[in-house]
Amino acid sequence: MHLLKNPFNKLILFAILLIIPLAATSQITITGTVVVNNGKGEAIAQPGVNVYWQDSTAIQVTNKDGNFQIPFNKNSKKLVFSHPEYQTDTINVNRPNIGKILLQKEISLEEVVVRNNIKPLQKSLFEVQNVVTVDSREMLKAACCNLSESFETNPTVDVNISDAVSGAKQIQMLGLNSPYLLFTQENIPSIRGASQIYGLSFIPGSWIESIQITKGAGGVQNGYESISGQINSELVKPLSDKLLFLNVYSNNYERYEFNGRYNKKISENLGTGIYVHGNLRNGNIDNNDDGFLDTPLAEQINFMNRWQYMDSEKGWVSFLTLHYLKDKKNTGQLNFVPERDKLSTNYWGSEVLSNRLDISSKVGYVFPELPYQSIGIQTSYNIHDQNSYYGLNQYNIKQNSFYTNLIFNSIINNTQNKIKAGINYSNDYYDEQVNGQVLGRNDNTIGSFFEYSYDSLEKLSLVAGIRMDHHNKLGHFITPRFHIRYSLWDKASLRGSFGKGVKGANIFAENQQFFASSRSLEITENSGKIYGLKPEVAWNFGISFIQKLYLWNRVLDFSADFYSTQFQDQVVIDWEDPRKISFYNLDGKSYSNSLQMDLNYEIVQNLDFRATYKYYDIRVDYRSGSLTKPLQPKHRFFANLSYETHRKSNGSQWRFDYTLHWQGEQRLPNTASNPNNYQFASFSPSYGLMNTQVTRVFSKKFEVYIGGENIANYTQEMAILGSDDPFGPYFDSTILYAPVLGSTYYIGLRYKL
Repeated sequence: MHLLKNPFNKLILFAILLIIPLAATSQITITGTVVVNNGKGEAIAQPGVNVYWQDSTAIQVTNKDGNFQIPFNKNSKKLVFSHPEYQTDTINVNRPNIGKILLQKEISLEEVVVRNNIKPLQKSLFEVQNVVTVDSREMLKAACCNLSESFETNPTVDVNISDAVSGAKQIQMLGLNSPYLLFTQENIPSIRGASQIYGLSFIPGSWIESIQITKGAGGVQNGYESISGQINSELVKPLSDKLLFLNVYSNNYERYEFNGRYNKKISENLGTGIYVHGNLRNGNIDNNDDGFLDTPLAEQINFMNRWQYMDSEKGWVSFLTLHYLKDKKNTGQLNFVPERDKLSTNYWGSEVLSNRLDISSKVGYVFPELPYQSIGIQTSYNIHDQNSYYGLNQYNIKQNSFYTNLIFNSIINNTQNKIKAGINYSNDYYDEQVNGQVLGRNDNTIGSFFEYSYDSLEKLSLVAGIRMDHHNKLGHFITPRFHIRYSLWDKASLRGSFGKGVKGANIFAENQQFFASSRSLEITENSGKIYGLKPEVAWNFGISFIQKLYLWNRVLDFSADFYSTQFQDQVVIDWEDPRKISFYNLDGKSYSNSLQMDLNYEIVQNLDFRATYKYYDIRVDYRSGSLTKPLQPKHRFFANLSYETHRKSNGSQWRFDYTLHWQGEQRLPNTASNPNNYQFASFSPSYGLMNTQVTRVFSKKFEVYIGGENIANYTQEMAILGSDDPFGPYFDSTILYAPVLGSTYYIGLRYKL
């Protein structure tokens, strides 16, 4: 009961107790829009349609915009739509807003051809937050073997390789690295803490059903750590997934992958799935002749078992997921033998061994007679154990984490006014060792949140949320988030948002690449409670515009957004001295401004074109002065062309994809105090990367794909500084602005039932 001593938690508890009885007595309204086909492939609103509950005489009629509102009838779950010129339709109602209902003409057709216009990468006009949804079809356009490789054809997220030794891919959004992003798996926080650097490679791409990328401040439901955005991955569901899926992949650098999924429907409401992934990289590749492997040797075994129960009539839905992984990476000089040379000066080498266990569950209940009202609980427990060394530097970390989240959803008065409230608790225990120094700690957080959303069904919608948390090391703090959307005119939306984010920096787990250098690591603060550093606090402000229109009878999407992240407090990572890496609290200003413009257009039928331009202005006040962020291009350009032939009756089809990434010059960390042959220029050259893939679908069950990455064979001329003397004072593998690997060619096949 000591939780109630916290006035913040008292306030949230009072709000929940006040709202629940109000919501339970509210009149429920079911809303939607009736549309018809105008003969040109366009859906237009249909007024004058009768809407009524089955076995009821009370009738509502759609207005001039095709919209209707009808009170919920607990004695019937079926709505009937009738009009003299169209076929009567009856649908099951399972949510307050049932969206668009398409009525068919009351005529007989000899043949009907239905074309799927839903794009694999979608931006909504009506979502309040700036969200990009990527489904599994988009991930098939590239050699997507894990989550870190799922963004090759998506310009919203930037993917960089953190260093020239580990091969770890790092995600950036709005110019900020992945620690400032919140990663969730089915809305449960996942890649954080110990798994921050390598965790993206622990989720196979074939296990993912879709990805939702939210730019800027997210919602308050999943915690307070999101600063630049949120990436949520939805896994495939046993009850709706294919019976069997197999994927085999190999490339010219001796990388081999296997993915398998098998689902069993035990009953109408219960299903289970078994998912297996394995990869092997055993090629000693050194194409740049610097004596170091261009890509690590690696082995991974990945196993997951999912259970799903769903009974829509009784209102229950639940998931149980068990996930185990073992991952081993070995890299360094070509002559390095771990059994002989580990932690010696014979040859420079590195090994990273990770074992991870995840157990998570979700249980939700939707009140059958009150479909707008639900309650759910999310729970997860994971153990992440990593043992590693980089040359003579040792780094071991073990993290035990527990997380639970109780969520209540309802309405106030009607379905235009929705609320969400809940309480969550998390515990993270870290056992960390840096070169023998023990840095263990125990973090506890308890928080409560409340979120209100309004949707006028036409012009205006908004979401306002607030969190109140107590962290045993960060103290008490409040996290507000706000999003608003307004329809300017037909098929045009303007969005705005602001929000606050708070996080404690795990400086060693989040920056492991610095161990692969001769730089010393030093913390020059002792005023905080995590490594002597204060928590990071930032405000994010954003505005975005999207317009969809018809150009030459084809859909064109244009969008533009601007986001600014202003740090109130930050842990500065200063590597302007080539001899050391310094961590200290910000004293001055730090900001990241991001401008992005997107254009999507279907040039001819089935030939889609995407283009994106991004501009970044990122500056930090270091102790040596105010500088732009290193290894971050100010200008980026992205283009993608995709074409697919019409699918034949047997399922056969061709698909073609081409992607261009262009990056402008990047400021490089200062190396002027090094001897001339161990120096980099002040700025990197600009360059472009091209990827392509061709897929041949032979039937609904079998397809083969071949492709190439970096087909122009562009690589960084000197990827590792001081590679000739790896135990000397000038060794540094972290100043990487371009690929180490040259042209990569691959082949794979997929089989499904």
